[in-house]
Amino acid sequence: MPEPTKKEENEVPAPAPAPAPAPAPALAPEPNKGKEAGTTPTKDEEEASTPSALPPGVGSRALERKDSEWSLGESPAAEEQDKQNANSQLSTLFVEKPQTGSVKVGENITFIAKVKAEDLLRKPTIKWFKGKWMDLASKAGKHLQLKETFERQTRMYTFEMQIIKAKENYAGNYRCEVTYKDKFDSCTFDLEVHESTGTTPNIDIRSAFKRSGEGQEDAGELDFSGLLKRREVKPQEEEPEVDVWELLKNANPNEYEKIAFQYGITDLRGMLRRLKRMRRVEKKSAAFAKILDPAYQVDKGGRVRFVVELADPKLEVKWYKNGQEIRPSTKYIFEHKGCERIMFINNCALTDDSEYYVTAGDEKCSTELFVREPPIMVTKQLEDINAYCGERVELECEVSEDDANVKWFKNGEEIIPGPKSRYRIKVEGKKHILIIEGATKADSAEYSVMTTGGQSSAKLSVDLKPLKILTPLTDQTVNLGKEICLKCEISENISGKWTKNGLPVQESDRLKVIHKGRIHKLVIANALTEDEGDYVFAPDAYSVTLPAKVHVVDPPKIILDGLDADNTVTVIAGSKLRLEIPVTGEPPPKALWSRADKAIMEGSGRIRAESYPDSSTLVIDVAERDDSGVYHINLKNEAGEAHASIKIKVVDIPDPPVAPNVTDVGDDWCIMNWEPPVYDGGSPILGYFIERKKKQSSRWMRLNFDLCKETTFEPKKMIEGVAYEVRIFAVNAVGISKPSMPSKPFVPLAVTSPPTLLAVDSVTDTTVTMKWRPPDQIGAAGLDGYVLEYCFEGSTSAKQSDENGEAAYDLPAEDWIVANTDLIDKTKFTITGLPTDAKIFVRVKAVNAAGASEPKYYSQPILVKEIIEPPKIRIPRHLKQTYIRRVGEAVNLVIPFQGKPRPELTWKKDGAEIDKNQINIRNSETDTIIFIRKAERSHSGKYDLQVKVEKFVETASIDIQIVDRPGPPQLVKIEDVWGENVALSWIPPKDDGNAAITGYTIQKADKKSMEWFTVIEHYHRTNATITELVIGNEYYFRVFAENMCGLSEDATMTKESAVIAKDGKIYKNPVYEDFDFTEAPMFTQPLVNTYAVAGYNATLNCSVRGNPKPKITWMKNKVAIVDDPRYRMFSNQGVCTLEIRKPSPYDGGTYCCKAVNDLGTVEIECKLEVKVIYQGLNTPGQPIFLEGQQQVLKL
Repeated sequence: MPEPTKKEENEVPAPAPAPAPAPAPALAPEPNKGKEAGTTPTKDEEEASTPSALPPGVGSRALERKDSEWSLGESPAAEEQDKQNANSQLSTLFVEKPQTGSVKVGENITFIAKVKAEDLLRKPTIKWFKGKWMDLASKAGKHLQLKETFERQTRMYTFEMQIIKAKENYAGNYRCEVTYKDKFDSCTFDLEVHESTGTTPNIDIRSAFKRSGEGQEDAGELDFSGLLKRREVKPQEEEPEVDVWELLKNANPNEYEKIAFQYGITDLRGMLRRLKRMRRVEKKSAAFAKILDPAYQVDKGGRVRFVVELADPKLEVKWYKNGQEIRPSTKYIFEHKGCERIMFINNCALTDDSEYYVTAGDEKCSTELFVREPPIMVTKQLEDINAYCGERVELECEVSEDDANVKWFKNGEEIIPGPKSRYRIKVEGKKHILIIEGATKADSAEYSVMTTGGQSSAKLSVDLKPLKILTPLTDQTVNLGKEICLKCEISENISGKWTKNGLPVQESDRLKVIHKGRIHKLVIANALTEDEGDYVFAPDAYSVTLPAKVHVVDPPKIILDGLDADNTVTVIAGSKLRLEIPVTGEPPPKALWSRADKAIMEGSGRIRAESYPDSSTLVIDVAERDDSGVYHINLKNEAGEAHASIKIKVVDIPDPPVAPNVTDVGDDWCIMNWEPPVYDGGSPILGYFIERKKKQSSRWMRLNFDLCKETTFEPKKMIEGVAYEVRIFAVNAVGISKPSMPSKPFVPLAVTSPPTLLAVDSVTDTTVTMKWRPPDQIGAAGLDGYVLEYCFEGSTSAKQSDENGEAAYDLPAEDWIVANTDLIDKTKFTITGLPTDAKIFVRVKAVNAAGASEPKYYSQPILVKEIIEPPKIRIPRHLKQTYIRRVGEAVNLVIPFQGKPRPELTWKKDGAEIDKNQINIRNSETDTIIFIRKAERSHSGKYDLQVKVEKFVETASIDIQIVDRPGPPQLVKIEDVWGENVALSWIPPKDDGNAAITGYTIQKADKKSMEWFTVIEHYHRTNATITELVIGNEYYFRVFAENMCGLSEDATMTKESAVIAKDGKIYKNPVYEDFDFTEAPMFTQPLVNTYAVAGYNATLNCSVRGNPKPKITWMKNKVAIVDDPRYRMFSNQGVCTLEIRKPSPYDGGTYCCKAVNDLGTVEIECKLEVKVIYQGLNTPGQPIFLEGQQQVLKL
């Protein structure tokens, strides 16, 4: 919460001699006077909080007045108030202003200010002040909260200041200021804090200076809340008031601690600071010859006189009360007597208790006025009272004055009446009455009344009246579902409590507790079995109880809701059946089970009955097929009987099926079937599970996870050539049967697919050679061989189906002749003994253990006659250019060719026969191979191949180059030595390694160390200059030759050495003429015509080049632009820019950029057109205004 407003230094009253303190009775705090300090006062505040001297009899009352003054803050002067009121009438930002309000101590209040945001681009700034200068933004906390919100729909800013748990020192004048750019608006409002009614006991005001506990949130504050706490009223003897200020002022500093301990002062430092201020000597005033006394005291209703004497009688004097100027009235009377200025205050009230000051010119003096209220005495004492519970009790007393403020206490604690309080206070003139409606035992206590001048106490004793039972409760027996009503009547109209079995009864929709006068009822609708029990009614405040027993009965009933419509229970054979049938009835009925007129007894047999309070159970430990049948249950109790029949059906898994039969076998599949089982287990067969295993294995694998509804199945994904067995499981609703016997072992096998790519290899006059590829799919049975068959054309009618040969001819088996009597493993076979010029059809089959595959046919008849095919050599692409290999590498070249009959091949090298001891030649029917195991340079040359078929001849040539590393250069010599440089030259090597020389590597060595260092690599010339040699050293040089195989093994070294002399030749730098960089100006990027929008900046850009740097001048309509604030000109790195700030239509025209240097002048122009946009119209040139609108164009 905001701190008290600071007082300026010049407002502190000057110290004056105080009259001798006279003993005076301690005054009780008056209403609305016990004020609580907000925060710890500052130094100036502490010095201004106490007058330098107090009148006699003021004592703690004066201190209390000063502290209450602190809580008010300073109000603006009348002129400032009028000015603020005028500003509020011309408000430009506020839509809703905070209004003056009032609040009680401890309650909350909120002040709201609203600002319209339609014309605002951002949020305005708001500040809250207390008094003149105290900014409340830094005081936000648990007692003060500032909140800001924004509503987008209404575009309204709402600012709230909430004061939480208000205290009396929060009262005063507040100000709210809002600013936005150059706009400002403010308003003032007041807060009044009212104290709760009643007075506090007589407490020494020095307790207000006791500080709060250290480390707490309010540590360091002046704690006046002690004045408001409830305390036990104890008679106090009147003691003379002791003025602590006078004691401290006249005491030795060594005795300060002793006085502080004796009079309970904990804030000694604050007291000493005030004492120091009292001893301060006031500077002599130039305006006042005599100032006001530091303090004045007057009784309530009396008259007080303030007098000052002026040094200059012409000075104008103004009187102020708490910062507000005092105007003449019947209450305030002003008199002038020479240099004296007098103010009278008539009929003083408690509101006149405040600070007053008078101004004369620029100076002022102040004083304090203390208004004392006379004590109120108790004229008629309270009397002890005895009463019964429920009666109205009145405690009455009389005081010395009408409508006096009186406080009531119960056992020392203050009684605060309110809307929810049982206590009511009635005042009739001097008579004060405390009324207690419906007294209870808790009201027995000592009650006291206290005024500012006395107190009185009395004892109240409340007892119970004797209780009589007019109608007691009676025991009841009720049928289930009926209403239960327990009723009793007692002599007193008091409440009571109902209990059931010792527990409190809770009301519900079904259970109601009724109390009408002296009659009490407990009504239970739709009685349930749990409503049975012992009920007791106990009147409040009495030890008497009224008991009653309630008994609920119900006929027996069998509940079969959980069974089927025909009351059938199915149980699996071998499992335990526990059939629990819920039964109802009160008292619990007796159950009897029977089957075929044979009773089932309770005991330990396999089939037995068990009885429970709410159910009857039939138990069959291990169910058997013979246990199926109808079972009867009979219930009986005192309210009736009930009968029911239940059918029990025992089901089992089916018998295993017979062994399955495997009827057909494929490469990875088979077909099997079986017969259903003889006994289905009492439940229909739902399907079958099939399993298989390898014959040599013991692990069965399930083949289907979904039940097979049929009695046939096709297992797949088996391995060819492996023996398998299969078996069957039958499944019904109960479970899975035992497996059937395994089937007979079977092995999946399949023939291969037909051979592929059947083709004619060669034909002679009596033979035909066929070739083919193996089948794509052979299978687990493998491939034993092939059978080649042929038949002659015209032997029977041939039916051609397609051109691919998959079933080209459909001939009878007897027409086909087997060419090979035994199976052949190879994929090529020659059919012999054929007549010349005959035509035959050919087919081939693959044979394995499963049989012969489908045949592969040749697509057309074959003529038995040899065909001559001219030779043709197919040189590979990489051999059509020189074939290069290094010495020692292998050479293996394959050259395919064609020709029939088999051609003759001849190889030559450089026109001579090839030495077969060095070069191997291998020939086949389709290609020839030339092979050299380790190539040598002598193998290089041109190789010629000749292919001949009868009179047809085909030739081809291949160039082979065997390369090696080159030899060293022939001669390396030093041509010249100068400075740090050496010129070398050399002769290329004699042996280039049968490959072109690609470069040279040059190395140098110091004669002293002869360590070689590479200077130049991959150098292509035969002369070089070696630089950056060390002066004074002697060098040798050597050169390596390099080709595609690498560097030569040896290097050629210079015979002589090169000595780098210290006094080398003087090197003269060449003289170069200066280049003329001057250039006439020239535009490299011209200006372009531009359109601009009125009100938005526009730029014109171009670029210019020239040396010396040209001077740039901008012109508009041939007039130079000079010192015009609407234009800005830039030039950076030859780019020239003219910026036109917020152009108007009159800125349009022809703009020119002119560049000038010593070598010439150049100009460039462009046009600028400014468009004006009004309500969607885009019109160049002059603006166009819409009808009915008047607009002004500012130039």
